[in-house]
Amino acid sequence: MATLRAFQSEIEDIQTKSAEQQRIAAAASAALADKKLKPKEPVDQAAKDTPMSPVTDNDDEEDLAQVQDLLLGDEASHRRVSDLIASIVTRKRGECLVHLGLHPPHQLLFGNSPLPTEPTDDAAAKEAEWRGSKLDAEQLKTAIATLTQIVDGLGATVTRLFEHPTRATCLVRIPPPTVELTPEVRCAVVGNVDSGKSTTLGVLTRGALDDGRGKARVGLFRHKHEIETGRTSSVGMEILGFGPSGLPILPAIAAAPDSEVVKRERLGWEDIAAQSSKIISFIDLAGHERYLKTTLYGLTSGAPSCVFLMVGANAAGLIGMSKEHLAISLALSVPVVICITKIDMTPTNVLNETIKHIVKVLKSPGCRKTPVFVQSVESAAELSQVFVGKRLCPIFQISNVTGQGLDHVRTFLNLLPSSENEKKFIKDQPLEYSVTEVWSVPYTGVVVNGIINSGTITAGDPVLIGPDSLGGWISTAVKSIHRKRAPVPSAEAGQSVSFALKKMKKGVVRKGMVVIAKTETPPKVTRRFEGQVLILYHNTTLQRNYQAMLHCGNIRQTVRLVDMDSEQGILRTGDRATVIFEFIQRPEFLKPGMKLLFREGSTKGLGVVTKLL
Repeated sequence: MATLRAFQSEIEDIQTKSAEQQRIAAAASAALADKKLKPKEPVDQAAKDTPMSPVTDNDDEEDLAQVQDLLLGDEASHRRVSDLIASIVTRKRGECLVHLGLHPPHQLLFGNSPLPTEPTDDAAAKEAEWRGSKLDAEQLKTAIATLTQIVDGLGATVTRLFEHPTRATCLVRIPPPTVELTPEVRCAVVGNVDSGKSTTLGVLTRGALDDGRGKARVGLFRHKHEIETGRTSSVGMEILGFGPSGLPILPAIAAAPDSEVVKRERLGWEDIAAQSSKIISFIDLAGHERYLKTTLYGLTSGAPSCVFLMVGANAAGLIGMSKEHLAISLALSVPVVICITKIDMTPTNVLNETIKHIVKVLKSPGCRKTPVFVQSVESAAELSQVFVGKRLCPIFQISNVTGQGLDHVRTFLNLLPSSENEKKFIKDQPLEYSVTEVWSVPYTGVVVNGIINSGTITAGDPVLIGPDSLGGWISTAVKSIHRKRAPVPSAEAGQSVSFALKKMKKGVVRKGMVVIAKTETPPKVTRRFEGQVLILYHNTTLQRNYQAMLHCGNIRQTVRLVDMDSEQGILRTGDRATVIFEFIQRPEFLKPGMKLLFREGSTKGLGVVTKLL
């Protein structure tokens, strides 16, 4: 029986190899199209055999470790600091964290007990694995003042994230010149019914606390039946912007004339985007079992950087769909963050029972996550940078009525790395844009929303959209591009944007289509494909001609299992096999290396596309 962890590692290897092959093929196609093929020239074998050494996160950490000593140096050292920070901020999309003073090791910072007294000498600090160099209060003040003066010359701002007499962590951030360059973090919000998903998003994005009866969530509902039942049934989108200083961009508060009533002015997405140095996009997903298909579509098509799992403190643990959402997130290898809500109204013994159950599940062999309770801004700042690589699961305890714990959540969100990962989304490849939403806008026409998987696009570019029901491609053009409802002249890989398409009918465009650069030979679409799969759960056996709902990126369609390499022709829970799938309704655009998830009732399977047939 194959383990999930080993299978996920194999999926990553397949995706890496497929991405490299696609990159080579794209480069060859571009060379032929541009007629830039030249006669072969002698190659310096020594230079060819010398691999390029890419800049890694460890290099950035080593550079940042030098900053503290250089800040206390002479004028030449200050120029060196300016060069280092300019280089790091450029690589990290406009921001970085600078640690000053002696910082505790992760095992102390992420523990549940108060931090011990700092070591008195360097030998003790080294033995305890404290990081940095010891500073007194005067040296720390001088270092922060010098850092502020240096980065002012770069057009950046310095924000001290937390207060301590002998250490500090500062956020250095350069405001983006335009909306199209603003970094974005995509977060999916899941959880059981009545766990506080929409209420938490309403409080975070609007700034006003809840009244305990759902006042904060009403503005997030999109349909009448959602307001009547209080249950989200669709994929909702909300954004939270952070300014250069790290403060959230929230509607202004105004008092009505001759009245004690306080109102919050409405702030549109375009206004938030114009003022923000970072945008957090929340994908608000349904919690009811009836809408699991919609929740799965949001998780697979939205390409979130992390999943926020909301758990009601009064639920006495992970109940209902919470376990289902956690299992799906782990299967898709998406990092998980847990928010325990309603702590203001929950008795202590029930809250302790909920925490105990969550910790037990996270430490179980199926999860193997280390729970970390976030109780300070310092730990929230550090966790945002390392929780993915160290398999940590941050746990926040919040109240949307009293506001307890919300500052830690905002700090964590403000410092999350951008979702526009250059390793996953490559700019120098041909355009590929996944359509996840379709609208018909008066006086504009068909507007599609989605994520650019590769390449770049400029308003006015001719494109192809497809495949249609027959597997064909339709020629059109991009009239305009909007990002967070703000017009932009262009967009690049990794960004979530909307296109207005020229001379298109809404009935022709659907979710699951892709937009590609216009070429004489569009890519082939497929109805049958081969994949490596692992059966996560099935109560009996899977046989040939079994049908299930397939989720693969923005594709959601019923497939049939045509064939499998199992000796007995059947698959059970935990079995691993090579399976041939066939789409029931229409052909789709697939690429080797795409991750897939199929389900039917309680049956679930995870896999990866290996070959197109």
